[in-house]
Amino acid sequence: MDSAVCAALAARDYEACALHFSYGQRTEARELHSFGAICDRLKIEQRLHLTIDLFRRIGGSALTDPKIAVPHGAEEIGTGIPVTYVPFRNAHFLSAAVSWAEVVGAEKVIIGAVEQDSSGYPDCRPSYYAAFNELVKQGTKNGNIEVITPLIRMRKAEIVRLGLELGAPFDLTWSCYEDTETACGRCDSCVLRLRAFAAAGLPDPIPYRSRDAVV
Repeated sequence: MDSAVCAALAARDYEACALHFSYGQRTEARELHSFGAICDRLKIEQRLHLTIDLFRRIGGSALTDPKIAVPHGAEEIGTGIPVTYVPFRNAHFLSAAVSWAEVVGAEKVIIGAVEQDSSGYPDCRPSYYAAFNELVKQGTKNGNIEVITPLIRMRKAEIVRLGLELGAPFDLTWSCYEDTETACGRCDSCVLRLRAFAAAGLPDPIPYRSRDAVV
């Protein structure tokens, strides 16, 4: 959902390119389908789909290791770093994005990181991106590429409202951590998303098996 809002911002303000990762996550195929559909809707022509196997092989996350259960329980959100955290994932994503940006001549890399109303992932903090931008400045040919996080200080309900203003294709997005046909409505990602739409006073356009965990 957050990435789709960033894609809508990018399509509005820039000649946008879109990058997607299949990294062994449970909903890998469903997310790739959403990526293509969102790019079609937003008319983003230049796309890159990368497949990386390291997170599945390393393990340590419920998103990539089938032996670790995806937690259910809205009351646990924000109480610590959950088992759905993929170790140092965004550093790998951003490194590839910056590499591609150098090749295509882009000066902005936009990522939908959110600190407020989130699961508490350490790679979604403003300080993380400040440090990464310093790395990019020192480690790229021209040092002129910047990673920007337009949503990082926004509440999820604010992101929903912004997305509607931009025409972000929420109906094509997929946030569920474990199901691919009908969203479970119980994992952290589903609960945070449902809460955001409820707080914004708007219906979530994707199907759910359950909405009972939202409080």
